[in-house]
Amino acid sequence: MKKLTRKDLLSLEQYAAERARLRSEVIAHKQIRNVQVGPNMTWCFEDYTTIRYQVQEMLRAERIFESDGIQGELDAYNPLIPDGSNWKVTLLLEFPDPNERRAALENLIGVEDRCWIRVSEMERIFAIADEDMERANDEKTSAVHFLRFELSPSMVEALKSGAPLSIGVDHDKYRHLLGPVPASVRDSLSLDLA
Repeated sequence: MKKLTRKDLLSLEQYAAERARLRSEVIAHKQIRNVQVGPNMTWCFEDYTTIRYQVQEMLRAERIFESDGIQGELDAYNPLIPDGSNWKVTLLLEFPDPNERRAALENLIGVEDRCWIRVSEMERIFAIADEDMERANDEKTSAVHFLRFELSPSMVEALKSGAPLSIGVDHDKYRHLLGPVPASVRDSLSLDLA
């Protein structure tokens, strides 16, 4: 999958003029790429479209228009675009109540390493988590993690042929399975694979 370059981005002025339209398009795009795994976890499967929108929003929010600043954002976000043999996921742990969130994040240390995918009856693939920086410590985990799932060529081929996909978490304090994921989600995710 192609990475973002400066040519792919709109100027701040252009983005302001098109923001409402682009936002509604990205929201619709994300609806089939965001998957609820149990009651408190969402996996956001990132791609070129979602990351382009995120970069545009960051440039807008920070009023970044200089070359070095734009390149810094591209360098920070491009690693979140799938490479053709993998999926990149932003994992969100969502607990609306602050006290419940604090306790949950203390109990869910290591949850990011227990997230998995499974194509058909093949072996489960566990996430490679937080490659950019550590997001947990001995006292609690973070509410946001970045995951990468590396798929074998046989998994890619099976998915493109319509094989079922299951995803789940098997942490001691959070065990949930979604399987098979809806065909519309699986088919959208298959587009990320070469």
